This record gives sequence, structure tokens and C-alpha cells, in this order.
Amino acid sequence: MAVPWLRLGAERLFEMPAVLERLSRYNSTSQAFAEVLRLPKQQLRKVLYPLQEVERFLAPDGRQDLHLRIFDPSPEDIARADNIFTATERNRIDYVSSAVRIDHAPDLPRPEVCFIGRSNVGKSSLIKALFSLAPEVEVRVSKKPGHTKKMNFFKVGKHFTVVDMPGYGFRAPEDFVDMVETYLKERRNLKRTFLLVDSVVGIQKTDNIAIEMCEEFALPYVIVLTKIDKSSKGHLLKQVLQIQKFVNMKTQGCFPQLFPVSAVTFSGIHLLRCFIASVTGNLD
Repeated sequence: MAVPWLRLGAERLFEMPAVLERLSRYNSTSQAFAEVLRLPKQQLRKVLYPLQEVERFLAPDGRQDLHLRIFDPSPEDIARADNIFTATERNRIDYVSSAVRIDHAPDLPRPEVCFIGRSNVGKSSLIKALFSLAPEVEVRVSKKPGHTKKMNFFKVGKHFTVVDMPGYGFRAPEDFVDMVETYLKERRNLKRTFLLVDSVVGIQKTDNIAIEMCEEFALPYVIVLTKIDKSSKGHLLKQVLQIQKFVNMKTQGCFPQLFPVSAVTFSGIHLLRCFIASVTGNLD
């Protein structure tokens, strides 16, 4: 896969004012991103590159085990990804259907990504944040754990499909294992699985089961740390270091870089959109 995002990356935001000026005039579908670019430097880094914000609190010798800049897209690529997630007449973003079995799932030939995680990890809230540029898309969010009982499919134009999976653990559907395992093993157009972990409590026993399932099926997956707005800087740094060590030592199929996000402050959301656009082949 091409990796155009390695060329300049995050530092370009702060060293090349001309890039920011050009992007602020990008076009009408990039207005939301143009507003982000007007944030003060420190706040801009927190919103766009939260993992690199954590880096500031590490001693130099403590950074070597953190894969902070493997996915380090340029501002232009982040803007392109935001355009993909922006609903227009020509780029329809819609809920497609729900399914409780793989043979009931819609036959969608485009690339697919799915989101799995423990009940109450903030999965539906994260997907709603990803779709904030398409406000007509209804993503149901509940304060009660285990609200999602089916696989919910959302199409993003002609680019890819996003699948919201039921939560595992507390109040998981009785047929969760059959539903999710079959989907993960048989869905041929699945390009990446996003496994959500609560940044406040870290990896739990039920998360370990999901990780083992991804490893057993040889699936490429990513760990997304949710609810970073609820963690202090010190606690978040501790969790990042612990989970990064776990990824380095215990996994084979996990993408080495973690993705911290907040569905409340939108920190990390733009970067996650860009990664999704990249792994589905839309930034090549």
C-alpha cells in the first residue's frame, strides 16, 4: 500500500503557514477542517495528533517504544479524508441496513471496515463523531451498555462501508459469538477491524478475547483508545505505555500505532477518518 503520509506529516502544520492558508480556502466541503486549522497551535495538535501530544510528556529515552509517526498524514490528506466523510448530493452517506447473521448482511462490494468493542466503550458515539459531517445519518447512541444488538451497515458514498458491531461483555446479544465470528471470518471485503478500548480502564479480559479472535483469524486490526477526555494526562500516558507494550509483545496483526480519540472533544477524529480513507484505498 502506498504511504504518501510519511512525506511531511504533522510538523508541516506548524512549519508551513502557507499550507494552512491554502487549506483554509480548500473548497466548500472543507469548511469544518478550515475551522480546525484556525485553532491555536497547542490545541490544534491535541485535536489532530493526540498521540504526539502525549509524546511531549515522555523522557527522550521513553519514546523509542512508541510508534508515534508511522501514520503521520499531511494536512492535505486529512482534508481529503474529511471531504470523503462529508455528505453531498454526489457523495451520499447513508445507513443501509442491519443484520443479525452474515447471510442477512447487505451485499456491498466496496471495501469495508468494522468497529468492535466492549459494551459501553463508546463505539456508537465514536461512529457518530466520524459521521458528524453527515448530520442526517442517524447513529443511535444510548447511555445504557449493550444498546447495539445487530450489525449496522453505513455506506460512505462509493468509497467504503462502515459497520457498527454489537458490543461484547455486559448485555451482549446471546448470539454475539456466532454473529461476529462468522462476519470476521467470512466477510471478504473487510479491510480493517477497529478494536475499541476504554482509555480509562485499559485492556480488560473481554478485550483480550476479542484480540485473540483477531489474531486467530489473522485479521489486520487497530486499537482505538476511546474517552481520552475522561483521562488525566498522567493516566492517559500510563495507559498508552502499557497498551503499546502489550501490542509490541503480544500481537502480530495489530497495527503498531495506537489511535487515541474523544467523541466529545473530537480529538483524534480527523486522523482516524484519514486512516480509514487510507486503508480502504481512497488516498492512493
